[in-house]
Amino acid sequence: MSASTDGGDAAEIAQLEELESRPFLPRLGGYLRWMGPGYLQSAMTLGGGSAFAAIFSGAAFGYQLLWVAPLGMLLGVIVLSAVAHQTLSTDEDPYQALKERAHPLFAYAFAWGGLLSSVVWQFAQYALASAMIVLLAGQLGIALERWHAGLIALAWCVSVTALYGSGSKVVRLYETVLKFLVWGIVLCFAFVVFRTGIPEPGQVLSGFVPSLPEDFKGVSARTVIVSGLAAAVGANMLFVYPYTLRRRGWGKSHRRLARYDLIFGMLLPFSIAVTLMVVANAAVFHYLEPELFAGKKIAPDQVARIFADPERLGEAAGLWAFGLGILAMALSSITMQMLASGYACAELFGWREGTPLFQLGRHLPAIGVLGAVFWGDMVAWVPVPTNILSGLLLPAAYLGFLVLHGKRSYLGDATPSGIVGALWKLGMLAAVGVLLSALGTVAVNDLPGFLERLGLG
Repeated sequence: MSASTDGGDAAEIAQLEELESRPFLPRLGGYLRWMGPGYLQSAMTLGGGSAFAAIFSGAAFGYQLLWVAPLGMLLGVIVLSAVAHQTLSTDEDPYQALKERAHPLFAYAFAWGGLLSSVVWQFAQYALASAMIVLLAGQLGIALERWHAGLIALAWCVSVTALYGSGSKVVRLYETVLKFLVWGIVLCFAFVVFRTGIPEPGQVLSGFVPSLPEDFKGVSARTVIVSGLAAAVGANMLFVYPYTLRRRGWGKSHRRLARYDLIFGMLLPFSIAVTLMVVANAAVFHYLEPELFAGKKIAPDQVARIFADPERLGEAAGLWAFGLGILAMALSSITMQMLASGYACAELFGWREGTPLFQLGRHLPAIGVLGAVFWGDMVAWVPVPTNILSGLLLPAAYLGFLVLHGKRSYLGDATPSGIVGALWKLGMLAAVGVLLSALGTVAVNDLPGFLERLGLG
């Protein structure tokens, strides 16, 4: 799949050039109609990991770590904006560019990280989605087994993902569906916060100022911070992003639009959704009823049951708004991981788009539906090695794009320079540092126990 470096048809390019001369707000209003790839990134990152992290952060530390998710996503935006700049400034496939112009190891880290993370983490996403489907169906008087719910989630995700390969207009429809899911998630959690209220409202703004609170009930603030910063942009997100840009036909004329898209389609909705989740869980588990939090992670379906108590939020907010928000997070993440898997297989194995093998690659993550039943047995074995592998592959891919970002032989006149170029590279290095810190945290906190279970400790 290739994209013209000019990108888009002549009429679209003319409209974009006209928007360039407008003030900020009119320009933003004009860009809204074209935004899409950034929302796909929101849909992918707003998944089970974000839900668990937000619940845990709010329950343990109240509002004190509200700054973590926006900062982590901002680091991700810096890296993805570099990827967008490179992809849209050249006519080169990002995987091939890394392989031929940086080093093959960077390319393999980029593609294998995208593929493995897309397949492995599907188990957890299906476990979450099936749990929420069973819970919500039960409220309607429909008794479902977990494997039934998993198949329902699978059918939805396969159907939605199929839209992405059906022509440009249907690609826009796919993006529109995910836009509604993303903002639907935000509205659901806004309603939950409306019902919980905001105890200690004066502390909310201070929660966006970086700080290191004291450990609470055995929960390490440092671990939560490093994990939250590192989890904002995953290996599958990094991989699929440039291919969604190319699928849109974007090119040089779309570079500023891509930056707006990342900020208003990814950074803002993600930060708002996670902030609302943290605030809601902080209200119930940290401020109003701290005895409910025992210092361990709480599953989202358990949270929904607790919230649904008539003495707390009631069924409408506690079960339906919160539950549907969590379900939308899991389903949107699954569909995007399927796209990432398809494109990764295309690069690694030559399974080109439109062929049966490409469809096989896109649907490899469907094996994750087994997580609806077996994730409870897998959870002791899968997360630690997966986090370590991702902790090695993702910063390697980041470094590859950092190398490309300074190659004039690759970017030509589009090579970033001056203060902006230096700050851009510094931000990418900071993102690498955060990822390596997360890897160290997993190695120190989780690896010894994992090795002991293997009989190697």
